[in-house]
Amino acid sequence: MTSPLDGLVAEHAEIEGQLADPAVHNDPAKARALSRRYAQLAPVVDLARELERVEGDLATARELAAEDTSFRGEVNDLDAELVGLNERLRAYLVPVDPDDARDAILEVKAGAGGEESALFAGDLLRMYLRYAERRGWKTEILDANPSDLGGYRDVSVAVKARGSAPGDGVYGRLRFEGGVHRVQRVPVTESAGRIHTSAAGVLVLPEAEEVDVEIDANDLRIDVFRSSGPGGQSVNTTDSAVRITHVPTGLVVSCQNEKSQLQNKESALRILRARLLGVAREKAESEASMARASQVRTVDRSERVRTYNFAENRISDHRVGYKAHNLDQVLDGELDEVLDALAAADLEARLAAQAS
Repeated sequence: MTSPLDGLVAEHAEIEGQLADPAVHNDPAKARALSRRYAQLAPVVDLARELERVEGDLATARELAAEDTSFRGEVNDLDAELVGLNERLRAYLVPVDPDDARDAILEVKAGAGGEESALFAGDLLRMYLRYAERRGWKTEILDANPSDLGGYRDVSVAVKARGSAPGDGVYGRLRFEGGVHRVQRVPVTESAGRIHTSAAGVLVLPEAEEVDVEIDANDLRIDVFRSSGPGGQSVNTTDSAVRITHVPTGLVVSCQNEKSQLQNKESALRILRARLLGVAREKAESEASMARASQVRTVDRSERVRTYNFAENRISDHRVGYKAHNLDQVLDGELDEVLDALAAADLEARLAAQAS
């Protein structure tokens, strides 16, 4: 009987053969999808080879130990190594979100707290840009609505992997960031030195390819208008901003970041495709719907996934009880520790669901 691991290894080999066929690359979207899945399966293949090696070494060590007791220590070591590899195997055999290997579109929106919330939204944006830089990812601001003091009322950024591994787990890594983030600090607008609480919302979506979401041009209402923003910007002098309304769903996307109307339209369509893919995921999968509901519903101070306390230099993630006193480092892009904690909790939940 073929084991689940054997099936994944066979799938990896099949995809490898498909990617070696030049005809596949005539369809860029299909080639990207295959490459994403191939990259997802690569660690599974490495684990399968390691298991095969350890099992072979263990069988040999047991034979030798039957004749010479000095080999019993090696048997024990290999037994322990095999247990660890099988634990890792459990994680690989849990079904994963097929979109985890995609690139992502991340949106940050100021909420309760006025200008201070906009400044905090700017801090979150810089945190994600620094984290992407540390990971070697490429970022592109698709649209930004800056506030008067240098923050953002809302901003959308595309986060893409570099190199030969499409997606590189960008969405899979960042999807835990979705939700309401709360900050506790003395705002720059506060003269009395009192600590205020404000919030910003983060939404993370897998970036959709054109072939993933079919958009009928007849379903779109496209309006152009003059960009707004800090005075003196050249974008304010022409009708370059674009607002796209997807009539069937009522989704509205506006972009004014670029000087070109065409560039703003393309950016708006990228965001719209990602949002429509999110809607399709909700309809197709109840789990995706639950995950989406756990992200931003209303950007309210009380509805938070994480708190950033400046006075104590503390970050707290309320979903997994994570706390650390390195807020300054986290805001500088050192997010791996908290994201690792969230990923581990997510894996445990999926393992428990699989066992029940």
